[in-house]
Amino acid sequence: MNDAAIELLYDYVAAIDEDRLEDWLDFFAEDAVYQIVPRENVEQSLPASLMLCTNKDMLRDRIVALRSANKFNLHYPRHVVSAPRVRPIGADRCGLTASYAVFQTNMDGESRLFSVGQYRDEIRFVDGKPLFQKKLVVVDSFNVPSMLAVPI
Repeated sequence: MNDAAIELLYDYVAAIDEDRLEDWLDFFAEDAVYQIVPRENVEQSLPASLMLCTNKDMLRDRIVALRSANKFNLHYPRHVVSAPRVRPIGADRCGLTASYAVFQTNMDGESRLFSVGQYRDEIRFVDGKPLFQKKLVVVDSFNVPSMLAVPI
């Protein structure tokens, strides 16, 4: 269970970094929740999110909009992820936490730090395949330096 959950995380960030966002969708259960929330809000139990998708259809819509309608800063993302910690939740579920940093390199070759925070995930195994049931991205700062278009 641990190895499969860790591979899911690494495949998740690779899909984002390699601009395979349509493949990125395959890492989520149909009823998955994807939420990006500032650390300050988590610590104060405030409900406001920077992004909240409550099912996979909402994630699909984000990718379609990103590909066809949205205009955003073109860049190459690069994730750096700490060693994940996996803990069992039940027979077919586990929790995973890992710290992350995301850098963006623009088309001129300039790199900058975009976001730092922690993944707090719940992973469900369906027919032996790990899927994100809940992907909670806790960003250390609510100050996002540019539009939050590409998933973290």
